[in-house]
Amino acid sequence: MAENHEMNFDEFRWENNPFTQVDHVIAVASGKGGVGKSLVTSLLAASAAKKGYRAAIMDADVTGPSIPKSFGLKGQLSAVEGVGIEPAISDKGVKIVSMNLLLEDETAPVVWRGPVLAGVLKQFWEDVDWGLVDYMFVDMPPGTGDVPLTIYQSMNVDGIVVVTTPQDLVQLIVEKAYKMAEMMNVPILGVVENMSYIQCPDCGKKIELFGSSKAEDVAAKLGVPVLAKLPIDPSISANVDAGKVEAVESDLIDAALDQLVAATAKPEE
Repeated sequence: MAENHEMNFDEFRWENNPFTQVDHVIAVASGKGGVGKSLVTSLLAASAAKKGYRAAIMDADVTGPSIPKSFGLKGQLSAVEGVGIEPAISDKGVKIVSMNLLLEDETAPVVWRGPVLAGVLKQFWEDVDWGLVDYMFVDMPPGTGDVPLTIYQSMNVDGIVVVTTPQDLVQLIVEKAYKMAEMMNVPILGVVENMSYIQCPDCGKKIELFGSSKAEDVAAKLGVPVLAKLPIDPSISANVDAGKVEAVESDLIDAALDQLVAATAKPEE
């Protein structure tokens, strides 16, 4: 394992679009699907925009893109000759690029092999006029396959947020994601446990539908902080389904973002 930390990926790095300056790249990852990774990505980016940061999302889950729907974005992206593809911009100013914004039919399946997916992601980075971005959140596909490998090798990722749920099985999968990040020499910034509990609207009691929280145990084992334990909240689901994720107010996400900002701050900042 120690030898893996000496890997140099400079030869794999993608070039910046000449009109792009991204200060921080944070990947939002999970070991499996269905844990709410895209939701956490959307909420973090929306929180960043509300706090005055220039925020962006690269939807790297090419075969299962869902970010545009959360923000109520439809239609195809346009390009400016000599500049590049222009990202979609949400109501609050979040810049977004997703495969669903390049397809004529957003319901059309993307059935591509790994090398083609890697080529698309390279275009998302090099051919897009991202402009000035303080924080870019990369919504990763689940697992430890070709796309995560490509992202970690080819982009200067400041760190990874791992999204998990309380089930025991997920704890094992989180460790797999952690070990991959370790091999790629990318730090884990923290863990977000989604679907941690549901709060009774009448008495306020927290009910752990999926068993006791494992967030602290997982984080302690990996030596990283718990950034947030998010509840199951029907109002959040309703806003996301309506394309109004930016209307969600979450002190927990705001606090998680503050931790990420502190963890990724450069000396001059």
